[in-house]
Amino acid sequence: MLLMASSGFGIVQMAEANPGSFWETIRPQFEHKAWQGCSLWDLIQPSFMFMVGIAVPLSCAKRREAGQGFLGMTWHAFTRAVLLILLAVVLSTRAADKQTTWIFTNVLAQIGLGYVFLFLIARMGWEYMTAGIIAILAGYTAFFAMHPLPTPEQFASIQGIKVPPEGILTGWFGHWSIHFNAAAHFDRWFLNLLPQAQPFAYQAGGYQTLNFIPALATMLGGALTGDFLMRSPLEAKSKATRLFIAGVLLIFLGTVLDLVALPSVKRIWTPTWAIQSGGWVLIMLTGFYSLVEIAGWRRLVFPLVVVGMNSITIYVLHSLCAGWIKDHLHKHLPATAFPAGWEPVIDRCGVLLVLWLICWWLYKQKAFLRL
Repeated sequence: MLLMASSGFGIVQMAEANPGSFWETIRPQFEHKAWQGCSLWDLIQPSFMFMVGIAVPLSCAKRREAGQGFLGMTWHAFTRAVLLILLAVVLSTRAADKQTTWIFTNVLAQIGLGYVFLFLIARMGWEYMTAGIIAILAGYTAFFAMHPLPTPEQFASIQGIKVPPEGILTGWFGHWSIHFNAAAHFDRWFLNLLPQAQPFAYQAGGYQTLNFIPALATMLGGALTGDFLMRSPLEAKSKATRLFIAGVLLIFLGTVLDLVALPSVKRIWTPTWAIQSGGWVLIMLTGFYSLVEIAGWRRLVFPLVVVGMNSITIYVLHSLCAGWIKDHLHKHLPATAFPAGWEPVIDRCGVLLVLWLICWWLYKQKAFLRL
């Protein structure tokens, strides 16, 4: 959430203004890959969705202790899912002129679409979660593989949208090309069943509604991890070791698949991406778990805790208010606060600081937005 709210710390803009500099060297890690591949920026969403999964077994255990039954928990999961989807639609509509924009690629909508399934599968135990992950990834691979390969004429027919050359894959990998894959075909049918300002044809970035299906495998991986951390009798160091080994193996498997079998594409959440990003998230989780639970350095991660306790709040505030905050910082601070050449960094770090301070104030008031 801190990375997201930073808007990349202005690093991309600094790289554009200073070609050949250090900024240009680190730039690829602070923007999404055009199609195939993985960057730090691409890992924000899978990290968030993985954490949603981790929280489910912990939340279910707490609700059981409070005496809540299956029907009560199911209703809670359903209402949470609906609220997340509706909130995502509202955020996606903020730039629209006259009517609702029905699109479901926002991360909140993606979580909402899969949340009830996550709850139902996670409560059945690790065997069902494991089987669910395998079935989802295998089935989604088959879904794409059975869709006809795109033709050059189809890409040439696109009007008004720049098609990145990286998005046009060849051979077997062509089934996962931008705009003419199975999920894109589904969206051209499904989204046009809903009221739209104009008929839906393509989403410029190539993101699709059905991404929530393989992303459900990511959330189930988180639930499997949360169940392991909660129930395993192993010591913390042993748990961390197993998580680290699992992460390395998943990264290795995802890298091999990306080279020879199935491309790793975050924008359509290919099964390879779910595997590869899951490995990286496990590595990061191991680092934080070791830092907090083993080394006991809890104060060091306090800034993350403040945001984590109000993650939806900072997400919504950033979506709605980032530009307004930046404009008012320029209005109320002296010009010397924005030295020439550093404005992109200062602007985005200033917005991040304001958002963090809001979350910190809410944290001190014990006010937390939960759905």
